[in-house]
Amino acid sequence: MTIVSIEEFITHQEKYFDMALEDPVIIKRGEQMFIIQKYIPNHDPDEIFEPDDDLCSSITADELLEGIDEDIDTFFASK
Repeated sequence: MTIVSIEEFITHQEKYFDMALEDPVIIKRGEQMFIIQKYIPNHDPDEIFEPDDDLCSSITADELLEGIDEDIDTFFASK
C-alpha cells in the first residue's frame, strides 16, 4: 500500500494508477483519505458491489453495541 499527497498524485497520476494495479494507493488530502484499488475491466458495477455471503451474514453496528453492552455488564457483575 502506498500513501501519497493529493499534489503528488495529481503530478504523477499515471504512475499511481499503474501502481494501483498491484497494491492499493491511498491519496491523502488534509484529514481525508481516498483509496484507488485495482481496476477490474469488463465488469458491470452492480455485479461488483452486490452484497456477498459474508456481508449478508454480518451483524449491524447496533447488534455489535448490544453484545458489547452485555459483555460489559457481565464483566462488572463478576467483579
